[in-house]
Amino acid sequence: MPYAISRHALEEIVRRGIPRAEVESVLASPEQRISQSPEVEILQSRFKTTGGKMLLLRVVVASGKEPPVVITAYRTSKIEKYWRPE
Repeated sequence: MPYAISRHALEEIVRRGIPRAEVESVLASPEQRISQSPEVEILQSRFKTTGGKMLLLRVVVASGKEPPVVITAYRTSKIEKYWRPE
């Protein structure tokens, strides 16, 4: 599914040093999808850094728009806080 990326999201991705390929990977095939509201969804996947640390990349998407729009993206080490058991 094609996604649009907001200017804010692009700025934050660059500022946070998140590789665009990682964001695109989460958009294409997220490990988890979490519905925040009828209009907002969080797509997330775990990634290892080059140093071997596991991080969670969360991509917030306005799913009610056509095409869906990436609102922001961020990485966190607090995987257990955000990860939903299946």
